[in-house]
Amino acid sequence: MRVRLTPSGGADRIDGRAADETGPYLKARVRAAPENNEANRALEALIAKAFGVAKGKVSVSRGQTARLKVLEIDGARDNDIAAFIARYEEKP
Repeated sequence: MRVRLTPSGGADRIDGRAADETGPYLKARVRAAPENNEANRALEALIAKAFGVAKGKVSVSRGQTARLKVLEIDGARDNDIAAFIARYEEKP
């Protein structure tokens, strides 16, 4: 799952979804600063809660220092992830 993260965003929430030439992604923000991997850990916890899985099942697999990240959800099927992303309204 791809997520565009805004660290130090004042709240922990998913702001919607968007798409680019490679497909859809979620837009999320977390209160944590992008220092010492804190923002990535906060993102993992946010997605785990929203997806309904344990925090340990979600991990940032690519883009640790980039705004656009790829997350892996242990045990989730592609169609489960697509349905999860589709729940969020697309925002420009």
